[in-house]
Amino acid sequence: MKRTLLSIMMGLVCTSAFAQAPNGYYDQASGLSGATLKSKLKEIITAGHIDNGYGGLWIAYQTTDRDNIAGIPGYENDGTILDMYSENPNGTDPYSYAYGTKQCGTYGVEGDCYNREHVVPQSLFNENFPMKSDVHFIRPTDGKVNGMRSNYPFGTVGSTSYVSQNGSKLGTSVSPGYSGIVFEPINAFKGDVARMIFYFVTRYETQLSTFSSGNMLGGSAYPGLQTWELNQLLAWHNADPVSQAEIARNNASYTFQGNRNPFIDHPEYANQIWGAPVVDNEAPTAATNVTASNPTASSVTLTWTAGTDNIGVAGYDVYVNGTLYSTVSGTTATVTGLSPLTTYAFYVITRDAYGNPSPMSNTASATTLAGQPAANGCGSENFETIPPASTSYTTQTWTNNNITWTATDARTDQNILGTTNRAITIRNGSLTSSTISGGIQSLSARAQLKFSGNPGSLDVKVNGVTVGTIPYTNASTELVTINNINVSGNIVISIVNPVTGARVAIDDLSWSCYSGSLATVETAKEKSGFVIYPNPVRNNELSVKGENLEKISKVSIYDLSGKLIRTVENPFRHSNKIHLNGLAKGTYILAADAFSAKFIVE
Repeated sequence: MKRTLLSIMMGLVCTSAFAQAPNGYYDQASGLSGATLKSKLKEIITAGHIDNGYGGLWIAYQTTDRDNIAGIPGYENDGTILDMYSENPNGTDPYSYAYGTKQCGTYGVEGDCYNREHVVPQSLFNENFPMKSDVHFIRPTDGKVNGMRSNYPFGTVGSTSYVSQNGSKLGTSVSPGYSGIVFEPINAFKGDVARMIFYFVTRYETQLSTFSSGNMLGGSAYPGLQTWELNQLLAWHNADPVSQAEIARNNASYTFQGNRNPFIDHPEYANQIWGAPVVDNEAPTAATNVTASNPTASSVTLTWTAGTDNIGVAGYDVYVNGTLYSTVSGTTATVTGLSPLTTYAFYVITRDAYGNPSPMSNTASATTLAGQPAANGCGSENFETIPPASTSYTTQTWTNNNITWTATDARTDQNILGTTNRAITIRNGSLTSSTISGGIQSLSARAQLKFSGNPGSLDVKVNGVTVGTIPYTNASTELVTINNINVSGNIVISIVNPVTGARVAIDDLSWSCYSGSLATVETAKEKSGFVIYPNPVRNNELSVKGENLEKISKVSIYDLSGKLIRTVENPFRHSNKIHLNGLAKGTYILAADAFSAKFIVE
């Protein structure tokens, strides 16, 4: 972001309003390293620490967490709450909070309210003080995203189950040494998170043995963190240097609380204590002997010989006709949703835990058999294999017919047609498939409003584009069909509940394949000359070629699960380029007005 010389000078002047580290504050740490340095820093930052209580955090945020606090240039520089889970560093924020308003409270969707996010979950230290009210690691964040993060550790996400509107992710870890669920903030705040956790395990090192680990904390003063988490945080710390906003926050926190975060004042302390992080720049070897076998009218089975890596293989990206179909952890996959009597080409790419891709494997070809596609036209989901019946609203994930479904803010105890049937019930969330081959011509489903509320409708999206709606009432049980969707190739189906608080059951979902020339949306895209280049995108910048670009008021970027990643207002007012800083490697959909196009970030 460009900042004027005047704003920078004003920022330097205004920071004097907050106390900085006094002369000699870190003198006792001079010349130390390792565990000795860590323990000395613990003494320094414990002295003077004032516990202002849990409610005091709301007061602290008036000066510690504002965009353009004390004149330090931030992002929008509008004085709103600086929320690392909703801030869009490269464009307009999806929503914002004015200080003192919309404090949680209850929430259903992003943008409802903000609350106090313990970067180290308070459940790990039994909500005891002074940890519970220590402003150095408790940030104001959107309530919904905070709730989705829950008490999971921080790490690098491979397969996602949730993506916030600014791109923060929840999903399966590909951080080396840990394969559980982790939360990953956007790149602009990864260093902030690392330095807050380094502060915590230093300030409270003598108490760590009494805390729960949460799959992140260590059980002793040194090193204080589990090895996998330490390596991940060191990598983030080094990749995302201390910002002026962090410095301003540290100064304001010192004024409020009486102690400082030494890893903001002296970033070099991290490597002096724990050493340099392990960095993996070595790509894995390619998988070999890819074989396509057992073709049916709509599927083909793939097998291959595993690739190798110096640290470890995390998974394999499976490509169908040059388009990413799915990511799997083993050495076999069944590709479904194919069209009869059609020849397909398949290959896989190995990825290690750091995201390094291998060269392409060999390409295997297969021709599907004649005959009708699978039952219900092409594909179906009857919800009989969803997780066990539960009244709790949470993220539900299951796999059926080689398709993985993710239902957010969902319960599993309701039905539509009878007590022996099962249905998924969505409250403030969505039902989203993994990538499905074979396209889609029409879609059918039942929907019924549960408990209280008014009649409404669910939005049906294909590859992030709304293609129709499914109405619901308390009494509705009929099957509703959306025709003429006509999208070919790989698809992601998403059914979204846009009405806050409405609890809607969904059952008997099915769709027919589409193997026509180009889908309706794709045809419109070609006629408009709407083209992305280069594709794959490199260097965090894509260009768009087309007619009347300057008239496009907004573009949205979705991942293949149909989750909104980013929105850019008036994207082509000054140029035909869109900056993608912070966008992880993967395949995305760029949707602009009535047009959409797929692109890959490498």
